[in-house]
Amino acid sequence: MIARASKLFLPTLRDDPADAEAINHRLLVRGGFVRQVTGGVWTFLPLGWRVHRKVEQIIREEMDAIGSQEMLMPVLTPAELWRTSGRYSIPELFKLHDRKGTEYILPMTHEETVTVHAREIRSYRDMPQLLYHMSVKERDEPRPRAGLIRLREFIMKDSYSFDRDEAGLAESFELNRGAYQRIFQRAGLTTHGVEAESGMMGGSESVDFLAPAASGENTLVTCENGDYAADLEIARSIPRAPDFPASLDAPAEVETPGVRTCEALAEFLGIDLAATTKAMPVTRPDGSVVLGLLRGDDRMEEAKMFSALGTDFRPATDDEIQRAFGAAGGSLGPVGFDGEILADELLREGQFVAGANRTGWHLRGVEHGREYQATFADLRQAREGDRCPRCGGALQFSTAIEVGHIFKLGTRFSDPLDATFVDEDGTEKSILMGCYGIGLERTIAAVVEQRHDEHGIVWPFSIAPYHAHVVVLKGAEEIGEQAAAALDAAGFEVLLDDRDLRPGEKFADADLIGIPYRVTAGKKSLDDGAVDVRNRATGDERRVNVAELGENLTDG
Repeated sequence: MIARASKLFLPTLRDDPADAEAINHRLLVRGGFVRQVTGGVWTFLPLGWRVHRKVEQIIREEMDAIGSQEMLMPVLTPAELWRTSGRYSIPELFKLHDRKGTEYILPMTHEETVTVHAREIRSYRDMPQLLYHMSVKERDEPRPRAGLIRLREFIMKDSYSFDRDEAGLAESFELNRGAYQRIFQRAGLTTHGVEAESGMMGGSESVDFLAPAASGENTLVTCENGDYAADLEIARSIPRAPDFPASLDAPAEVETPGVRTCEALAEFLGIDLAATTKAMPVTRPDGSVVLGLLRGDDRMEEAKMFSALGTDFRPATDDEIQRAFGAAGGSLGPVGFDGEILADELLREGQFVAGANRTGWHLRGVEHGREYQATFADLRQAREGDRCPRCGGALQFSTAIEVGHIFKLGTRFSDPLDATFVDEDGTEKSILMGCYGIGLERTIAAVVEQRHDEHGIVWPFSIAPYHAHVVVLKGAEEIGEQAAAALDAAGFEVLLDDRDLRPGEKFADADLIGIPYRVTAGKKSLDDGAVDVRNRATGDERRVNVAELGENLTDG
C-alpha cells in the first residue's frame, strides 16, 4: 500500500510538549502518533493507530498459536460481581449508577466477568480452555504520568486459562510465558521475565515482564552473572554481615534521651547500624497492631509485608502505638510486647540493640528465642551493595516499565463466583484459573523508550507504521512515484512524502517518525534512475536503482 503524506492527518511538531518528561511522551506527540485529551486519556492518531494495530496482530498471532481463543467482554460490568469477589473496595475502580440506580463499575481487568462465563464449563472433559480478548480498561489513576505509561484509560490484552488441576495450570502458565517472550521479542523489546508480587490479583505465583527504560516506574534487580532477576517488590538479596558488639548473657538497659532513629541510635552508642533493629508497627483491618521488625539499616518492602501478613495494613497511629507498647515511637522493641511480631529473616541470629518500650530507653543484647518469639519472613527491600541469593554476584538495579504480568490465580475467583466442574471421580471441584495481561500502550511506550536517538523514534520493522518512507524532492516527483510503486509491488508499506515542504523539513520529519527505511528521490535520480536508501537504525546509506528497490530492503 502507498499512503500520501499530503493526504494524511500527520500533525508533526518541531518542539517538545511543555509538560513532557518521558521520552515516549515527547516523541510520540511530536511525531503525530498520539494526542492527550486529558490527564491519562489519549487519542491514537492515524499513524499511532497503525503501530497499535500491528502490536495487536503480533499478540493475536501468538495467542492463537498456543490455542487461545479470542472473544470480547464488555466494559460496563455489574458491581455485584466485584462485591462477590471481594474487590469492590479497590480505590482505583470507576463506579457509576444507571438511571434506575443499578450500580456498575468500569473494570481495569476482567477476572470477574470471565469467571461468570467459566461457569458453563461443566466437566473435566471441557478443559483445558484458553480465552483472550483485547479491550478498553478504565482505572481511576490519581497520578497519570509518563506519556503512555500510567494511564486512566488503556487497552489491555488479558487472557485466562481454565484447568482441572495444578499440573494443567502449570502447563497453561508455561504456554503463556513462552508466548509472551515471543510477543515482546517480535515487537523489538528487550524484556526480563521476573519473580513478582501478585498484589490485588492474588494467587500463588506471578511473573512480571519488565522492559528496562529510564521512564519506568518499576525497579528491575538483576545479578551481574545473569542467573537472577526480580522486581524490587519481591527481590531477595544477601546484605553485608553486621559488626556485632560483644555478646551479653542478658539484655542491658541503656538510656538514650532524644534518640528516635536507628541512625541516631547507632551514632549515640558507637555501633554498626546493622546491629540495631527498626520497629515498624502496623495495624490490620481488624484493629490489631503487629510489630514489624527489621535490621536498622533496612527498609520495609510493603509488598512483602502484605504477603507475609495476608491482609491489608497501614502504619499504626501514635495513639495505637502508645496503647500497644506503652511508649512513643523511637523506643519500640519486641521485648515485653504481647502482640504479634513479624520479623525479617536477618534477625534470626545475633544480638541486636532494640527499643525497651520505655520512652528514651533501649536494650543491648536482644536475642530472638531468648527474649522474644517471632514469625519470620523476608520483609526487607533489596538495595545497592547486596549480593545475589543464587551465586553471590553483585546485584544491579535499573528502572523498567512493566509491559506484561502473568498469574497463577488458582481458585481465587472460581471459589467466590461458583465456577465449578465435575471431575472424573464424580466430585465437584473449583476450576483452577490463570490470568495473563499485556498493556498495549505500555508496550508501545517501552519500544520508544528503548529505541530512539536524538532525532526521533527508531521503530522496529515489525510494528513500524510503514516500512519505507519515500522522500520526494522538488523536480523528482516522477521517479519518487516509481520508487513508491516498486516498493509497493514488492509488498512493502510505503509512506510517500509528496508535501510541498523544504528538504530539511521532510528529512527532519522522516527521522522523527522513525520508519525503518528512508528512500530519497532527488535531482541525481533524474540522471541515473537511482535513489538513496538509508537505514534508520544504523544510518547506513546506499544508492539503489529504482528497479531493484524491492530486492534491497529486508524486514529486519
